[in-house]
Amino acid sequence: MKFQLKTSKNVEEIIMDLYAVTKITPNILARIAVALSISKDPSPPNTVSDRSGKEFNRDTLTGEYDYIFKALIAQHAGREISDEEYFPTLFNAHLERGVKILSNEYKYAKSIEGLVRNLITNQQG
Repeated sequence: MKFQLKTSKNVEEIIMDLYAVTKITPNILARIAVALSISKDPSPPNTVSDRSGKEFNRDTLTGEYDYIFKALIAQHAGREISDEEYFPTLFNAHLERGVKILSNEYKYAKSIEGLVRNLITNQQG
């Protein structure tokens, strides 16, 4: 069972840029990004080979919601997944895709308030 995840350099840069403008901590941004990946794209995410970015501890990323994230990722995959496949492989793949979605959402919203409003509004429809 793995407890560490290393992002790509690109994900690290995007998360740190978003943190600088939103003041939302990187672990919360990562959780939002994974949720966006799961909710906005039904196709499986591409696995990540670049691991030269930020290192996260599993508990920092998922915390008390680890089982929920695993269940959501398994449901998205449409099959049962092993713990080793879930973290870091699939979690990181969803993080990679989701962080790009989150960055685009922020660019469109132009403010943290607009981002939150858009995320809430888009999820209700």
